[in-house]
Amino acid sequence: MTIGWHFDNSYSRLPKIFKEEINPAPVNSPEILILNKDLAIKLDLDFSNVNNEDLSKIFSGNILLEGSNSIAQAYAGHQFGHFTMLGDGRAILIGEHLTKNSERFDIQFKGSGKTSFSRGGDGRAALGPMLREYIISEAMYGLKIPTTRSLAVVKTGENVMRETYLPGAILTRVASSHIRVGTFQYIAATQNEKDLKVLLDYVIDRHYPHIKNSKNKGLDLLTTLMDVQINLVVDWMRTGFIHGVMNTDNISISGETIDYGPCAFMDEYDPQTVFSSIDKQGRYAFSNQPKIIKWNLARFAECIITIIDTDKDKAIEIATKTINNFESIYEKKWLNMMRDKLGLFGEDSNDKILIMDLLNWMNSNGADYTNTFCFLMNEKFSINKKYNNKDFLNWKKRWERRLFLNNNNKEKYLKLMRSANPLVIPRNHKVEEALDAANNDNITPLKNLIEVLENPYTNHEKISEYQFSNSNKEKKYQTFCGT
Repeated sequence: MTIGWHFDNSYSRLPKIFKEEINPAPVNSPEILILNKDLAIKLDLDFSNVNNEDLSKIFSGNILLEGSNSIAQAYAGHQFGHFTMLGDGRAILIGEHLTKNSERFDIQFKGSGKTSFSRGGDGRAALGPMLREYIISEAMYGLKIPTTRSLAVVKTGENVMRETYLPGAILTRVASSHIRVGTFQYIAATQNEKDLKVLLDYVIDRHYPHIKNSKNKGLDLLTTLMDVQINLVVDWMRTGFIHGVMNTDNISISGETIDYGPCAFMDEYDPQTVFSSIDKQGRYAFSNQPKIIKWNLARFAECIITIIDTDKDKAIEIATKTINNFESIYEKKWLNMMRDKLGLFGEDSNDKILIMDLLNWMNSNGADYTNTFCFLMNEKFSINKKYNNKDFLNWKKRWERRLFLNNNNKEKYLKLMRSANPLVIPRNHKVEEALDAANNDNITPLKNLIEVLENPYTNHEKISEYQFSNSNKEKKYQTFCGT
């Protein structure tokens, strides 16, 4: 098949400890449900001459692609704070595809069968969680947030047992790599210094070649990783995204959002919002995400202490000092992001107070996080009595006075606000509607939702029915891991 696959599987060439060589387990009657044509174009792949039967075989793993070399990757993780040796228990990396511009992408099947890392699991995935990942990862791409993406979802024709029997599926995930903080934890736990240096050099060559000739690669990688992870979490905070399971095995070294399990977007602003059914203590609540990424970075630093300096005490001192810079870097970037959301140019000593007063008002009054900023951008798509609140109107006057500092004008501040504030997010009830319909063999709502989410910063004809939370909420919304 002249599709355009071009595999060069560098991770497979790493020492045996890093992976297990294993093929996807064939499925009975695969059926292609959705194919991401936009992503295929970006990957220089052409499926136009491939029929649905062959597409189904390709994306289920029933046909192994020429040049692929399928492996399950080894990694560890602090799951809700507890360390565990892990690995790809239901995912197989088919290979690394190179585009015509020599961009390298992992092609991974999720739900493709048991591996030695399955820990008693069935190695399979249910249709709902795979479609959820497709929706949310593509929404993140539309929101211009670094993310893995979804190329295809195939129904397997087999059921998987969770709380009940559910239709099985396989997702094809595309990432700049699947190397995680947990990958470093796994290798560090083996106490093999040589393998640890191999991994560090591999990551630098693949993702951060600008520090290849650094005098202290370990320290510079820590500093670089802290920067990209802060940028990522600031983007999550900008859009109201809650990852839901920020274990160290779900933190990508590349700085992409990865592993869309019990994730969701916040409707009404509440910094303590948790959607995950398994996050009983609120460890990964919306407002905790910056703290958790700092905690995860500290775990990464522990892995490479011996590379930062041969003197352990000195290395710990250097790493601690670096990690302790987190708050000041994060706050500066978060403040600038919030200034963008409010159309504020330059800096004013009262900006943080102005921002926090708005967030506190939103929390106290149950205001919608996304739509409050839309209201401030004059997107008057609804009449909401909340915005006639006396406290809000007083705050709005303060904001308007601040707007016109630093030679600002309406055209400038609206342009800035529209670049930072989406008009639409994947509303939880719309996601559930799409998933319920797909489970009943109707993927039209899912395709309609994805189409709207492709351009979240642009007002267009079909957007209005996707802009509001469910007014008939009867119980707290929960999401589930899917394993």
